Amino acid sequence: MKMRLNCYFAADLYDGLDALAHRKGLHKSTIVEAAVASFLSPDAADQREAALSRRLDGLARQAARLERDLSIAVEALALFIRFWLSISPPIAETAQAAAKAKGAERYASFVETLGRRLQKGQTLLREISEDLVPVAAREEGNDA
Repeated sequence: MKMRLNCYFAADLYDGLDALAHRKGLHKSTIVEAAVASFLSPDAADQREAALSRRLDGLARQAARLERDLSIAVEALALFIRFWLSISPPIAETAQAAAKAKGAERYASFVETLGRRLQKGQTLLREISEDLVPVAAREEGNDA
């Protein structure tokens, strides 16, 4: 048994409903009934929750990868600094001014080069992967 319900719609909404009914060859009440059923369906809410949950899981995995990559980068930098400090000889007092000037020049060059690479989108990771592709191809050729 179906119950009768009178509803009022805004003119533009009613026009859209009317156009859809004509296009689909359905009664307006059938379309409205399906829309209300979909709105009241717990399945729709469950589907939205599942989609949101999948998206959050993906973001959590991405954050874990970023954390791993950052810890690798920090560890690599720390090892490089420790190695560099252990092999660098101390500078005599008389040569320190020249060493500081040369260091400032090298640092400015480093910052300039870094800026250019970042503007071009170049990364060391991409360069390494590009360098490894020819090596892997050569190794596969030697195995044959």
